[in-house]
Amino acid sequence: MRDAIYFLVFEGFADWQAALALCEIRRPGDWRVQAVGFSRAPVTSMGGLCVQPQLTLDQLDDASAAMLIVPGGHLWQRGEGAPAVVAMRRLHAAGAVVAGIDSGVLALARAGLLDDCRHTGNWSGQLAAQVPTYAGAEQYDSEVLAVSDGGVISASHLGSVEFAREVIRTLDLYSPTDREHWYRLFKHAQLPPWCVGEVMAA
Repeated sequence: MRDAIYFLVFEGFADWQAALALCEIRRPGDWRVQAVGFSRAPVTSMGGLCVQPQLTLDQLDDASAAMLIVPGGHLWQRGEGAPAVVAMRRLHAAGAVVAGIDSGVLALARAGLLDDCRHTGNWSGQLAAQVPTYAGAEQYDSEVLAVSDGGVISASHLGSVEFAREVIRTLDLYSPTDREHWYRLFKHAQLPPWCVGEVMAA
């Protein structure tokens, strides 16, 4: 049963980028969200939060993995994190979705996951400049902040709401109508119909 959502944590990871997505994943109570590290040692996020990984990369269960979420961080810009790249490639091959945002998209490129699917990132040219093996330039979409294709979710550092929307859609959380209301609420502060009635009554 694929019920595990793995979230990669490491020293200096961008803690806010997947926050909305993680909250919505946990809301129904159907998914196991687990923090994964390069080791079990506590790490400190970019925002100063101390996080204790529950698992290491070599403990990930391919059969139960539904998604691996990879946040941004200077680690990827330094070209580090090779064990995570290997794990991303392995989980994707086993049928899990791999989702990267901001410089986490560099890790997707290093894993070869962007070569044959539509994807996006921080800006055109960043992937080719920092990942010599990247061969997906023709698939890069600069018109969107996040996109899902081929079992891969990619997002710009400006697209945390869009990233969450793609995660929600991929995991089939809520109805299509409720997903659209969710997006309008968090992106444009447009209250859904049921909240409008409550506000008017108050």
